[in-house]
Amino acid sequence: MSEIDRLLDIMARLRDPQTGCPWDVEQDFQTIAPYTVEEAFEVADAIARDDMDDLRDELGDLLFQVVYHAQMAREKDAFDFEGVVSAICEKMVRRHPHVFGGAEVADAAQQSRAWEAHKAAERADRGVRRNSILDGIPRGMPALARAQKLGGRAARAGFDWEHSEDVVEKLHEEIDELARARKGDGNIAEEIGDLLFTVVNLCRHEGVDAEGVLRSANAKFENRFRRLESRIAEEGRSPEEVGIEKLEKAWEAVKTEEDGA
Repeated sequence: MSEIDRLLDIMARLRDPQTGCPWDVEQDFQTIAPYTVEEAFEVADAIARDDMDDLRDELGDLLFQVVYHAQMAREKDAFDFEGVVSAICEKMVRRHPHVFGGAEVADAAQQSRAWEAHKAAERADRGVRRNSILDGIPRGMPALARAQKLGGRAARAGFDWEHSEDVVEKLHEEIDELARARKGDGNIAEEIGDLLFTVVNLCRHEGVDAEGVLRSANAKFENRFRRLESRIAEEGRSPEEVGIEKLEKAWEAVKTEEDGA
């Protein structure tokens, strides 16, 4: 028995109504979906930490989610794991004619355009019609990632800034609008949302992933703050006890240590 067959067998046994795990038997697509999303984020976190051992484990957890959904679908006579694998194999071959056929692409940008053209043709074959170029972007995506997708789709229709400098100018405009809102002339939450959306579009123009750079910024802040806590703990105190001036001094010391490393 191959390892994938073993995993499929484990999943089937967990879902067995008579002898399986009561918790697993009670689950459905809706209850498992949040775990699927969570496992995808844990994969991304392992990649960000460059932890290959953890990445192996997290990929296993994510694979188990795929197997879980496939098992539930098999119970409904909808499809099974083999069908999932077959479908993705066919899709990858179909969408890469420059690898598996005689087509040619000049670069990654041309392949991205070809990929979207293949997707559009597949939707047409299935009779799927989109009323908007923005259709099909999952509402459950993280807000930053979805904002970047929305901006990219709109850009494909020509609705975009021409240069990154134009986005920076818009960013300053949004900051000014937020300042006016804070003085009572506008909705603060709405203006903060506009500011964030503009920052995401700046990321897109600069060719960086908004979700990824924020994860990196989170990691940098966390690392620095933990080192700040350690510095203060060496004095037998906690951050809550020392006041803002001491915290800022320790923060700057941590940054200086990084610059000198």
